[in-house]
Amino acid sequence: MNTPSQIHERLHNRRFTGAGTVFHYLVEGDAISSTYQGGRIRLGTQVGRVTGPDVIELLYQCLTLEGELLAGWSRGIIGVDAAGRTTLSFVWGWLSGAMGGGESNYVELVA
Repeated sequence: MNTPSQIHERLHNRRFTGAGTVFHYLVEGDAISSTYQGGRIRLGTQVGRVTGPDVIELLYQCLTLEGELLAGWSRGIIGVDAAGRTTLSFVWGWLSGAMGGGESNYVELVA
């Protein structure tokens, strides 16, 4: 089980990728922020909080390559894969600019 300090250790100043998008997370206490781009995302930002031992909640907004402005929410679970890399598994939905939602998975980029 993770503590807030372990979530900080797993996310702070680390990069994650999935489906061509790269996220860079920063953590201060229970506050989380990130920037992201790649795939069809020209520029995106997130803000959120730690809500459980391995759970985070985020609000996100982005500008797509097509010039669309989109915003949504996500709830993520932090895990670790067999290679020791941090993983993020999200359930998410759109709040503005699009409809629907889904699930996404990301893995830490290790230099």
